[in-house]
Amino acid sequence: MLGTKGRMTQVFDERGVVSAATLITAGPLTITQVKSIEKDGYAAVQVGFGVRKEKNINNAQKGHTKDLGNIRYMREFVGSEEVKRGDTVDISVFIPGDVVEVSAISKGKGFQGVVKRHGFSGGPRSHGQKNKERAPGSIGGGARAGAHVAKGMRMGGRMGGDRVTVKNLRILQVDAASNTLVISGAVPGRLGTLVEIRG
Repeated sequence: MLGTKGRMTQVFDERGVVSAATLITAGPLTITQVKSIEKDGYAAVQVGFGVRKEKNINNAQKGHTKDLGNIRYMREFVGSEEVKRGDTVDISVFIPGDVVEVSAISKGKGFQGVVKRHGFSGGPRSHGQKNKERAPGSIGGGARAGAHVAKGMRMGGRMGGDRVTVKNLRILQVDAASNTLVISGAVPGRLGTLVEIRG
């Protein structure tokens, strides 16, 4: 299932136990293509989600989905399902209690130093330390890696903007009328991020 991330909230169960939860507006999905081993070399289902302006869709996609509408997102899920082009799938495939995993692109945080990016503690706050408290310290040299910086060295750099998958999240509520799922825990990304939900 595909959806967009909404705000976080709290949900109380029948015993009064509170759980942090994320609201996700999911589906309905439109089946845009069913791929087969005989024709395409592998079995997969291509789905479309959301609506966008026609002027923002390239000609290749217009031709591919000309009878299905102006689709915003298209994704492909490997596996053979008994569906055909034009079918729709909604959130009724989920029930409360289902365990799912959610994937999305995490928030981009730009260029960050080693303290924030890798959890370094920084240098001591004494003995004349002036402006190097958050410096990474030594990065090798000498005999290590032939006097070069070792591959994989943790240093400052771009942080966030990665595909992140969170597993073992529970479906708490399913509202088919508003296409809203309430999923336990936190989901990667900002408000409006496209998320993939797999059971």
